Amino acid sequence: MDILPDQLLWEILGRITNTADRNSASLACKRFYELENEQRLSLRVGCGLNPANEALDTLCTRFPNLKKVEISYFGWMSKLGKQLDDQGLLNLSNSCPSLADLTLSYCTFITDAGVGHLASCSKLSSLKLNFAPRITGCGILSVVVGCKNLSVLHLIRCLNVSGAEWIEYLGKLETIENLSIKNCRAIGEGDLIKLGPSWRKLKHLQFEVDANYRYMKLYDRLAVDRWQKHSIPCENILELNLVNCIISPGRGLACVLDKCKNLEKIHLDMCVGLRDSDIVGLSHKSRRLRSISLRVPSDFSLPLLMSNPLRLTDESLKALAKNCSLLESVKISFSDGDFPSLSSFTLEGMLSLIRSCPLRQLCLDHVYSFNDVGMEALCSARCLETLELVGCQEITDEGLQLIAQFPQLRVLRLRKCLGVTDDGLKPIVGHKLDLLSVEDCPHISAMGVRGAARLVESSHLDNQCSVALAFKANVDYALLRHAISIFSVMVIGWMNFGVLKFN
Repeated sequence: MDILPDQLLWEILGRITNTADRNSASLACKRFYELENEQRLSLRVGCGLNPANEALDTLCTRFPNLKKVEISYFGWMSKLGKQLDDQGLLNLSNSCPSLADLTLSYCTFITDAGVGHLASCSKLSSLKLNFAPRITGCGILSVVVGCKNLSVLHLIRCLNVSGAEWIEYLGKLETIENLSIKNCRAIGEGDLIKLGPSWRKLKHLQFEVDANYRYMKLYDRLAVDRWQKHSIPCENILELNLVNCIISPGRGLACVLDKCKNLEKIHLDMCVGLRDSDIVGLSHKSRRLRSISLRVPSDFSLPLLMSNPLRLTDESLKALAKNCSLLESVKISFSDGDFPSLSSFTLEGMLSLIRSCPLRQLCLDHVYSFNDVGMEALCSARCLETLELVGCQEITDEGLQLIAQFPQLRVLRLRKCLGVTDDGLKPIVGHKLDLLSVEDCPHISAMGVRGAARLVESSHLDNQCSVALAFKANVDYALLRHAISIFSVMVIGWMNFGVLKFN
């Protein structure tokens, strides 16, 4: 190995992607150790840092070309030592001039002063903060002002971050492409209007409101009314994820739903006030839609939504079927599955989707109107690869047996389907399923799932051994293939070097 040039050895080590393998290779010799230090671009550390600041400083000095760093203190306890603090972030910003992607999770010792040190990281383009209770909007503003190339910003459970100046400043930069705000209690839907021109660059937006906190405070309708006075240039959004948001007609996020002409994926989870007109407008504008996920309340929970009930009917599904010809993934679920919902989607609306769209993935969660007739209609879904049925009590063995006629089905998941038994799975035995998952189906036994798929996941205890063996076999084969590929690359490198040498 000593005669191999650095360029060839660099190429060989670059083919090793598994972190454990790279660590092992770096221990082979001093040369490998030094090359590994230069090649290492990402680092993930957690509670094992002790003392935290000094240990991180040592790692950053060892790996001078780090571009991606993730620090997670999930599961941290005081007996594990002091967490990384503001001084640690200062050392990180000074030692990693190429830092472009930083994730901080459960770093409860870091304050605005520490986050402010990141402003000197001129190449920082992605910042993700998960549960940083001591950071406020001032800290985020300092990062936004200093990092002019920031294109990805995720704030998750940052309880003291308000949406005042930093959102407005971020909007003026027009660099943000991926924005995620989840359970930040001081930020509401009305604050998003401050993005201004940045809506034009935004491609991925995730906004989730803490539902428990939402119902404890008055809804700021005046803030949402400001949306009516502005034109939202959100045509370039590709993915939209809204959870527990309020959708008011002509206000707030309703102004976004009917303007995303390039939208490909949308997830609407318990969005209060969502109506058929919103989904119909979405379908007319978002002709490129490929995936939609709707989680709506059941009939039992509708009275709890007071004056803004979420009511969607077959009109929404038929509009999607008519206008979204590229729709591949559909997920429909009801929040209170123990109580059937009979006033929302019916079988007729779902059949329109099945017959008109090239579905590859279908998930129905406690959709009581879906029955054996719906299973028969799925026989015509020539592209269906994944089917997940949760709490669909109207499906019987007769409907389940039709799965053997689904031409492209590879994954089947059954959960809490009380109407199916072992008899329903018999025609699937010998079928070309890759994965069969059965959970909380009391009439399906471990014997009934054997032979029905290449890999079976079952909640029955007497089947756990076979499942564990299946997973172990997959891991062993994967490691073997990985070792062979590494050895092949090294042999080819030696051969190429020999040819070059003799020539």
